[in-house]
Amino acid sequence: MLIITRKLGEGITIGDNVELIINEITDGKVKIAIEAPKEVKILRKELVEAVAMNREAAQSVMVDKMQVMKNLKR
Repeated sequence: MLIITRKLGEGITIGDNVELIINEITDGKVKIAIEAPKEVKILRKELVEAVAMNREAAQSVMVDKMQVMKNLKR
């Protein structure tokens, strides 16, 4: 993990085509502007985690349903 400090208006470049710029800092919150090609998927971390948790829950339900079906066939 790389940790760097940036001031308002400063930014960083990731790879050849993604740029992050500190756009606003207020009340302990930082707004970050992201410039990247359309094909680069950009998601908030909490959304990625929520999707992963939903997938795990759905898989668990499917396993439970399959077990019930197996038990009914007996």
